[in-house]
Amino acid sequence: MSIEVTRDVFRLAQAFTISRGSRTEAQVIRVRITRDGVTGQGECVPYARYDETLDSVSAEIESLPDDATREALQELLPAGAARNAVDCALWDLEAKQSGKRAWQLAGLPMPGPEITAYTLSLDTPEAMRAQAETHAARPLLKVKLGTSDDLGRLEAVRAGAPDTTIIVDANEGWSAQDYADLAPHLKRLGVAMVEQPLPAGDDEALRDMERPVPVCADESCHDRASLADLAGKYDLVNIKLDKTGGLTEALLLREEATVQGYGIFVGCMVGSSLAMAPAVLLAQGAAFTDLDGPLLLAEDREQPLIYDELGVHPSEPELWG
Repeated sequence: MSIEVTRDVFRLAQAFTISRGSRTEAQVIRVRITRDGVTGQGECVPYARYDETLDSVSAEIESLPDDATREALQELLPAGAARNAVDCALWDLEAKQSGKRAWQLAGLPMPGPEITAYTLSLDTPEAMRAQAETHAARPLLKVKLGTSDDLGRLEAVRAGAPDTTIIVDANEGWSAQDYADLAPHLKRLGVAMVEQPLPAGDDEALRDMERPVPVCADESCHDRASLADLAGKYDLVNIKLDKTGGLTEALLLREEATVQGYGIFVGCMVGSSLAMAPAVLLAQGAAFTDLDGPLLLAEDREQPLIYDELGVHPSEPELWG
């Protein structure tokens, strides 16, 4: 078996800004694993928030033995971007070698399209209202917040998209007082869910605060080990393959989180259709799905996912799984 690691850069359709900064391109790592003339592939997005770089993730992947199996991988690498790319490549390889689809191998029902959020980048209230007006026909908008004047931004977005379901993502940018001040307005403006209002590791205040709108753990939830600390603070968990370290752990996290009573939100980093494809399987029946990475790009893979009025469709085998 051979493992090939490449770095790909995709231009964004426009600058993408969250509370931690802006970017104009998506830098990703693609892994190709070949065994007996058959190749499977996967993609990950190294994330600086978790001290990951292109170099560090590449080094983790290149440290693996050539005969690593998907089962062994769970112990060989920690949860994170590196394990995700390899795990998903091994799922793809197994599907192609067996002549079955990945959903069949996972024991899942045949997947269908899922409505996905479209993310509005953090900007001035005026600019965000213009973004909202442009995308007002979409059924679900995700609004990036996490700095001063977030109420003004949210009012502007609601004015620009009066009938669209809105979820908001503070990316750890609020204090407990910020959240307490904004919470009644989230309810008033018809926000369906708020994602990670407080910094991970500093979210204990949520346990004693009223949550008029469901609160979702993102940076506070990585894999099943995270669940023990979420009780009483969060109502949903955001499952991202780059956090769980691949589809294998993500499916187990979804199962355990559901048993514990959490709603499921399936999210993504900004990557190509190759990164989204396995997550579409994970997103089946989720309360919310945010797999809009390719919609934010100016370019994509040769066999991109289909996005239409029904949402994001499962991949064809030529792309993944």
